[in-house]
Amino acid sequence: MIIAIESASPDQSVALAHPSGELVADAAWSAERGQGSLLLPRLLELMSDHGVPMSAVSSLAVGLGPGSFTGLRVGLALAKGLAAGLAVPIVGVPSLDAWLDAQPTAVGAMVRAGAAQAWIRARTEPEPRLIAFDAVAETSRDAELVASTDLIGALELRRASPPTRAAAAVARRAAERLRAGAADDLASLEPVYLRPPRGLDDRAAAPVTWL
Repeated sequence: MIIAIESASPDQSVALAHPSGELVADAAWSAERGQGSLLLPRLLELMSDHGVPMSAVSSLAVGLGPGSFTGLRVGLALAKGLAAGLAVPIVGVPSLDAWLDAQPTAVGAMVRAGAAQAWIRARTEPEPRLIAFDAVAETSRDAELVASTDLIGALELRRASPPTRAAAAVARRAAERLRAGAADDLASLEPVYLRPPRGLDDRAAAPVTWL
């Protein structure tokens, strides 16, 4: 059984999946503060509800960000601790890629990167990029997006939905890598923060339209 954890934003989720990636069960919630403290209790509750003992766990999968510094650290610490304690492989998955997998009709994914910035991952682009809130064009507010709930409110994203099924997508991606024998190194696995060096101008060169 794969345990999957996604904690890159206040919209967090956990999932249980077969080694094939087929979902057994998942749970999602949103919390403005202290969301990291809910990860282990919600995971244990999910396992108990579906009769999955720790002895049945064959691997860990975890979202690596970019996103919330605290959320990512807590999620990865939990995943690495379980992987070490159970002596099972671990796989890290880019969070925004998983968000897009979980919502196939979304044209892009967005997560907060600071007080007035966001990471965006357009489906047509290979990597996330950092933008300022004022670089988000008005037309983008009507685009179908998957975005953290704090950004939905802050940017008035009218057709955006939170990443409630992200952990299930993390599990599916991890299952593919595990079948190929591509687990990550437990000791060196770290979150992907992607922040540029302090003092550099990291605003988008032009407004983001999603079109």
